[in-house]
Amino acid sequence: MPTPVLYCRDALKPRSVDAHFAPEAREVRARGGTVGLIDHDTLLRGDAQQAVALVPAGLGNVWYRGWMIPGDRYAALAAALSRRGTELLVSPEQYRTAHELPGWYATFAEITPASVWRPTEPGEVLTADDLTALTEPLPPGAGIVKDYVKSRKHEWEQACFIPDLARAGELTRVVQRFVELQEESLTGGVVVRAFETFPKLESVAAEVRVWWLDGEPGLLTPHPDSPFGRGLVPDLDHIGPAVRRLGCRFVTTDVALRSDGVWRVVEVGDGQVSDLHRSADLSAFAALLIDPPAAGAAHSR
Repeated sequence: MPTPVLYCRDALKPRSVDAHFAPEAREVRARGGTVGLIDHDTLLRGDAQQAVALVPAGLGNVWYRGWMIPGDRYAALAAALSRRGTELLVSPEQYRTAHELPGWYATFAEITPASVWRPTEPGEVLTADDLTALTEPLPPGAGIVKDYVKSRKHEWEQACFIPDLARAGELTRVVQRFVELQEESLTGGVVVRAFETFPKLESVAAEVRVWWLDGEPGLLTPHPDSPFGRGLVPDLDHIGPAVRRLGCRFVTTDVALRSDGVWRVVEVGDGQVSDLHRSADLSAFAALLIDPPAAGAAHSR
């Protein structure tokens, strides 16, 4: 029986799927899947019970597909759904493990850029001494700053890239600007990562998003920010074991070919809140959700 999928509802059309996810939901329905709706805005405001009011009772095991949800709100969503006889296939513990860098980093440490982090509240100012101490374990050279979930790479020079971690003034300026721009959306704390060089190829996407279900690669797509519709096919032999050790149901890994020819994991995420590239095969993705393939039967874009 097809697995139901819960999508965020459209704020202006409460009985419809959010426009960003509507094409995907249509493919789920076309394959005989059931689509339910949750109110993402109401969930973020703290009323999980009202947020699931449109979810039919007794749906059984379901996927969530929609906008990112803070870990505590996801746990509230899971509890509210459970009271209606519906269970998220990704537990709150699994969601947080895959969604937030401190949850997955140790498992991927050998195949991802070196990283350090410090729990902080939105708006909290870290001093130069704080940041020098935090970044001391990182290798010399450049770095990037992000929070537990997201960076501000579209503001690369002012709030993401740190040309030299040893320059305390430079480090402090970029991190403080990042925190300032994140405002209340800063998740978990400040993360600083060593910078690695990944060449941008002209004819193919240099970064690939791999969608893993129960430890097996089910779909390959370009990274959502890639301007290209076709991407490289990565070597997953050294990445699969780490995904399986992580022990999460639905995981994405963003992988890129480093300048020395080694495939590296740039980011890990929970598949429920990972975005698709505009060129992705929505039919194949819908099939992955509602009718998972046998182990090892991965699909390309």
